[in-house]
Amino acid sequence: MTSSRLILRSLMFAALAVTIASGVRAQQSKPEPKPPPAAHTPTPALIDRNGVLILIRSTLLALDQANKTGNYTVLRDLGSPGFHSNTAARLAEIFAAQRKDNIDLSGVVVLEPQLTLLPQIEANGMMHMAGFFPSVPTQVNFEMAFAPVDRQWRLFGLSVSFGQASPVAPPSPEPPPEAKGKAPQAQAAPPKGNAPQAAAPKANEQAKP
Repeated sequence: MTSSRLILRSLMFAALAVTIASGVRAQQSKPEPKPPPAAHTPTPALIDRNGVLILIRSTLLALDQANKTGNYTVLRDLGSPGFHSNTAARLAEIFAAQRKDNIDLSGVVVLEPQLTLLPQIEANGMMHMAGFFPSVPTQVNFEMAFAPVDRQWRLFGLSVSFGQASPVAPPSPEPPPEAKGKAPQAQAAPPKGNAPQAAAPKANEQAKP
């Protein structure tokens, strides 16, 4: 797990863990022990496919424009109040590697994302989702969190990484020892290469308050 994803996880779970506890103690009596609160189970988000696509694509396109222009003000302003704790300069630092490598995210407009984590509502009311765009030659992996603001979902956290998307044929097996020295026979074998890797990160950036 990459450091940026660890930051995303730690910040999200820190938000989930915020609680307020209070109790009243009667005179000359001990407080009765209370059972620990049950762990909250995320629930599916009530949002249709089109709504999910709009959130994912608009977020990644805003990031793409920020990377190409070097101006992250619009990306920051599109986020929730919690996301505003990131200044435009801080976002420029976070996504510097993408900007330097000239990563192009415009393909998300026509490509269909594959969700590895369906939109779900966490204990703090935020909507959390993850997935990837199987583009060629680079796969775009994303993880996002949205906070409800004025009856709209606004960006709270973003993590983007890149990996190889096109499959590579595995290496051809070595011939058995007894086969060595025999006359060659016509045989079709796949080209040598490395086994495909799903979402092997090339660069990983994350924006969190």
